[in-house]
Amino acid sequence: MKPRTDLTTGPITSTLLLFALPTLGSSVLQSANGSIDAVWVGNLLGENALAATTNGNLVMFLLTAFVFGFGMAATILIGQAIGRGSMHEAKEVVGTAVGTFAPLAVLIAVVGWFLAPHLLAVLGTGPEITPLARAFLRVTFLAMPAILMQTMLMMALRGAGDALTPLIFMALAVVLDVILNPLFILGKGPFPQMGIGGSAFAMAVANYTSLVAMLVYVYLRRHPLRLTGTELQMLRPAPHILRLMLSKGLPIGLQMVVVSSAMLTMMSLVNREGVDTTAAFGANQQLWTYVQMPAMALGAAVSAMAAQNIGAGRWDRVSRITRVGIALNFLLTGGLVLALAFADRYALALFLGADSPAIAIGQHIANVATWGFIAFGITMVLFGTIRANGQVIWPLIILTISLYPVRLGVALGLRGWLGVDALWLSFPVAMVATMLMAGALYLHGGWRRESAISHLEDAEVAELGPQLSVTTEASPPTSPRNPGLPPARETTPAE
Repeated sequence: MKPRTDLTTGPITSTLLLFALPTLGSSVLQSANGSIDAVWVGNLLGENALAATTNGNLVMFLLTAFVFGFGMAATILIGQAIGRGSMHEAKEVVGTAVGTFAPLAVLIAVVGWFLAPHLLAVLGTGPEITPLARAFLRVTFLAMPAILMQTMLMMALRGAGDALTPLIFMALAVVLDVILNPLFILGKGPFPQMGIGGSAFAMAVANYTSLVAMLVYVYLRRHPLRLTGTELQMLRPAPHILRLMLSKGLPIGLQMVVVSSAMLTMMSLVNREGVDTTAAFGANQQLWTYVQMPAMALGAAVSAMAAQNIGAGRWDRVSRITRVGIALNFLLTGGLVLALAFADRYALALFLGADSPAIAIGQHIANVATWGFIAFGITMVLFGTIRANGQVIWPLIILTISLYPVRLGVALGLRGWLGVDALWLSFPVAMVATMLMAGALYLHGGWRRESAISHLEDAEVAELGPQLSVTTEASPPTSPRNPGLPPARETTPAE
């Protein structure tokens, strides 16, 4: 059975855009959900409760960062398998992903419940909010199996060319979470009064409900990735697939950790500039969350689309997909940057208040830094294409260089000359540096000959001897089912 959306034929621009839009919608829903939950907690329970949720959200982000990496690896593996015309291999990836991470997610929930107080101590949680943070974090751990598995399955579906199903059930989870939050916090109607734990419990109920509903939907609609009958044996993880997921997923997950740690370092520098500057920077961060969403959605869509075309041997389309992704990024991300340049005062006032003295500071920060997200968007497209053929180490190295030597070098090294503006300038400088290094990797990095994501049946045979190792630098895989697929071009095409 063919995947929902064939990403290897037809017009590239409309297909890529239609595939990216549901992913963008999912990102918007997730961010809006977090903002609305914060409003409920802050207004119903006060600022101490709102501060207490930060700890749980940080732990949840770090855990989902690693799952995102493995989910991205599954997306690539599934996309290439489908591009080769092998739904059996795609299902093997799904089975290994679910069979590995379902019990792991349950283990995380159980261990996290007992370790929550110790984690809060490690995070340096203030004594005045520790009881609230402990109640929130423990219930958050109970929600993690649903959150982690839903993340993994949604990314697997996108690898098969189905971006609409994840959007539908992300919307269901968000709507339920928003409705249930005040009911469980305050104990309205038949619901128990749980205080801050009610916010996390609402999240758990919403995500478990959405996960079950998505599984029912997948089976009722006979989705091509569903496992039935003897295929359920695929839930026993296949070692050769698991090794590929670990080798490719871990660096992708580490990228998110690198980004988070770099931002924490920058926050420590910003906090020295006083409350108004910190508030202005925080408001800009909220706006930047939305500015970067089109770039991230396009990057994910390009990666899934390129993976299917690489699996099908359609390297001519891979190059065009990249160019179209960059053009769409200029249109979408550039449009948001331009709109924010004209409406920055009104946008900042949503977070700071119309009369806040931090607004002028926030406008200055936006003028210096926000344009860099255009370069960020180009990087996301380039990295999305490069990862589609299994190259994940160099993007991690490039990102680490950009965020530490480059960004921190500008922020600290130019401080004596530019003053506090060195902090704001460090953001676009790092983004441009990342784009330039990503461009060099795309044009000259040899990633087209990467074969770590090779034919999965061959990968199983590779366990017999190093001479058949799946990590050799060879051409992208061809399929015995389709021996006429052209090999990768070893010369760099004109882009």
